[in-house]
Amino acid sequence: MSTRTPTARRLAVATTAVLVLGLGVSACGSDGGKSSGSTASSNTSANASAAAGGVPKASGTITVFAAASLKETFTELGKKFEAANPGAKVTFNFGGSSSLATSINSGAPADVFAAASPATMKTVTDAGGASGQPTTFVRNTLTIAVPKGNPKHITGLKDLTASGVKVALCAKEVPCGAAAQTALKAAGVDLTPVTLEQDVKGALTKVELGEVDASLVYRTDVRADAAKIDGVDFPEADKAVNDYPIAALAKAPNKDGAAAFVAYVQSPEAKQVLTAAGFQAS
Repeated sequence: MSTRTPTARRLAVATTAVLVLGLGVSACGSDGGKSSGSTASSNTSANASAAAGGVPKASGTITVFAAASLKETFTELGKKFEAANPGAKVTFNFGGSSSLATSINSGAPADVFAAASPATMKTVTDAGGASGQPTTFVRNTLTIAVPKGNPKHITGLKDLTASGVKVALCAKEVPCGAAAQTALKAAGVDLTPVTLEQDVKGALTKVELGEVDASLVYRTDVRADAAKIDGVDFPEADKAVNDYPIAALAKAPNKDGAAAFVAYVQSPEAKQVLTAAGFQAS
């Protein structure tokens, strides 16, 4: 039998209630902390997942200086790149690689440079204009461009020296011109052109307009203009294969965009476009 007085019993009950209540509050506080931490972790993961899936790889304007012979393929690649990166806009400046390199070294704002020869790219890297080492992404070879039907019946480089045959070449400082000189030397052909052009498209246009009977251009240019031009392959072209290097530029206004475009050009999707146009895989 209990010997506690009613007052003592009431005090004991009250104390027990307080202890139970305190334990309950403590337990709830502990569970709440775990729940809050779990929610924060869940939200962080969700935000990271949303960022990874919702933010494009590139955004803003990306200015690409590229060799004239890349015009058709890079225009297509630019559209594909924009489709994959809705926040990005690719603008191009196509021209002779040597003149583009001069512009870059003179401070022209550009994010990426794609040249038609390592020698031309070297003028930019030597001036500290490239960010990292350039990468060769394709190769290209020469062919003889002639009007449809080949009216002068040209079969090789030696035929370009025949009486009455007018020939256009790229200037020697331009990659297609340097390659032409290498091929002509390999064939033992001494050729005097009627015009020297500053890029390969200029040499091709002379044939299109009927101003010359032939020109030495890249196979890719003839393929792109197959409705107007025929191409005559010659064995010495194998002695004058041009590597095409690409690099993000050190002073690129859009460094992230430049890196993304350079990476895209080396992707399997881009390689498929380039090889379909007649470029050789690097």
